[in-house]
Amino acid sequence: MPARKKAPTRRLVVCLRNTGFAASLEPRKIYRCLGSARAGSKSFLRIIDESGEAYLYPKALFAPVRVSTAALRALALAS
Repeated sequence: MPARKKAPTRRLVVCLRNTGFAASLEPRKIYRCLGSARAGSKSFLRIIDESGEAYLYPKALFAPVRVSTAALRALALAS
């Protein structure tokens, strides 16, 4: 039986600043993060930005947001 691909990790991050990305990111806004650019990358995150598409942004522009499982479910249903 072939191994299943692991679904991308989804989490929430808050934009701390949008330096260089004013058209794509809003400071203090919560964004969905699909994880790092690739397994070994520690400096970029794949973020679903204002365009609704996932793009790579410097990790330093964001901070993780922790929410309860119930809140995550509610947010998933709303999007």
